[in-house]
Amino acid sequence: MADIGRTGPGEKSRDQVIVRTSVIGIIANVFLAAFKAVIGILSNSIAVILDAVNNLSDALSSIITIIGTKLAGRKPDKKHPLGYGRIEYLSAMIVSGIVLYAGITSFVESVKKIFAPETPDYSIISLVIIAVAVAVKILLGRYVKARGREVNSGSLVASGSDALFDAILSSSVLACAIIFMLSGLSLEAYVGVVISCFIVKSGVEMMIETLNEILGTRPDKEVTDKVKSILKSDPAVRGAYDLVMFNYGPDRDFASVHLELPDTMTVREVDALTRRVEDKVYQETGVILTGVSMYSYNTGDDEAARIRSEVSGMVLAHDWAVQMHGFYIDLEAKDIRFDVVMSFDIDPQEGLKTVYDEMHAAYPDYTLHISPDVDVSVTE
Repeated sequence: MADIGRTGPGEKSRDQVIVRTSVIGIIANVFLAAFKAVIGILSNSIAVILDAVNNLSDALSSIITIIGTKLAGRKPDKKHPLGYGRIEYLSAMIVSGIVLYAGITSFVESVKKIFAPETPDYSIISLVIIAVAVAVKILLGRYVKARGREVNSGSLVASGSDALFDAILSSSVLACAIIFMLSGLSLEAYVGVVISCFIVKSGVEMMIETLNEILGTRPDKEVTDKVKSILKSDPAVRGAYDLVMFNYGPDRDFASVHLELPDTMTVREVDALTRRVEDKVYQETGVILTGVSMYSYNTGDDEAARIRSEVSGMVLAHDWAVQMHGFYIDLEAKDIRFDVVMSFDIDPQEGLKTVYDEMHAAYPDYTLHISPDVDVSVTE
């Protein structure tokens, strides 16, 4: 099996990208916050001041991302043998919380200014600085989000999304300033309410997405298909089933699987095959196979093949029966065993009873061993 504690050059490069991108974000946001704070105070604009505070929250988010990445990069130890990768999900959750807090704060302050308005006093210089800030935020947001997707960092993606929302917020502030200078109509408080609602929505969506990662979601179909394809490419493997993946942080996936092998293979041959496919899957996908179990199938027996076909037809006639595998029959001992993958549309025990009753009626002289499986990964 691949070394669980291995830290390759790719992982180190990923951490370097996250830290470097976060540092760029911190520097940019600190400068933007300083400029906006000065403009906001001089022009008596609550919208600009809130925008400056938002930039400071972005800088804090980047600091949290760096801390989370450093902690997640710690080597496995006795207390946490599978590493600290999931800390990144916690840091992404904190960043989402900061975005949510910034949105709620902006909403409250904007509502206050609707009932107690203050007359702003903009200048051409302030408008130019706000316009430059919008351009910087757009470039920064696109850059951070792209780098986050490139290295699979939820924290960077969240920070990049927040930066793009900040650009929208700053654009609205700029538009309000222009309207005020041309007509004397102050709309910044109302626009602040609308934009803050979008920021709150973004924070909630980020939090839900991160929470799903912590709870565990269905693995990506592209990854599961590739793992199964690699396993079935070995001449001795007839099928790969029950692939269950466990995630311990971005790009840290462990998995278990059942392989269907001929009943003529020796233990020595199975051992060699297991080591061979484990190494190949790790090298090509980065997924570590922590457990490989075996199903055997009948070889050179036409009667066994006929019964298998009949049983498969009966089982898969049900809409909730996603797949049948692991079939083996001992004709002399009159023993049948197989697994049924069931969808989430039926209770597994109810489905198992239905299949068992049908099989018992069709093969009353046989002992049945039917195991229900949950559709935890995308099946064929």
